[in-house]
Amino acid sequence: MDNITLIGMPGSGKSTVGVLLAKLLGYQFLDVDLLIQEREGALLQEILDSRGTQAFLDAEESAILSLNCRRTVIAPGGSAVCREGAALHLKGLGPVVYLQVPLEELTRRIQNLSTRGIAMEPGQTLADVMAYREPLYRKYAGLVVSCPPGQELAETAQLVQKQLGLAGK
Repeated sequence: MDNITLIGMPGSGKSTVGVLLAKLLGYQFLDVDLLIQEREGALLQEILDSRGTQAFLDAEESAILSLNCRRTVIAPGGSAVCREGAALHLKGLGPVVYLQVPLEELTRRIQNLSTRGIAMEPGQTLADVMAYREPLYRKYAGLVVSCPPGQELAETAQLVQKQLGLAGK
């Protein structure tokens, strides 16, 4: 298996689960948000504030389309599925896993909604963003892993490993 991409809402644990999963599998780990910041020379929130959501999505798609890796767990931003080209490129790199976390749990986890660098339009709520993205996560994911409140992120990583048939590898 070449790469594994974890998709889901902001606060779903993609980066943390990704690091844990990479360690379990002996893979590299790539956080697309950090790649965007490096390429753009600005923090995610600065990009959103100065250039707007569509320019941010353009930068995110460009970063994703530049990916050419092997044996890597990839954690893109939650908005990666908002651009079809980016989402299809991720699917072409290997299995895509949707970490499905209930809205109430996401709301509990995200304390810095206005400064976290989340691609959302002014006036939108986390519920609005989730309502828009949920069908896209399901469309592009080959596997959905339910992440109920109280489930440890290490347990989520082990579930992903097991459900992909990679346990013990």
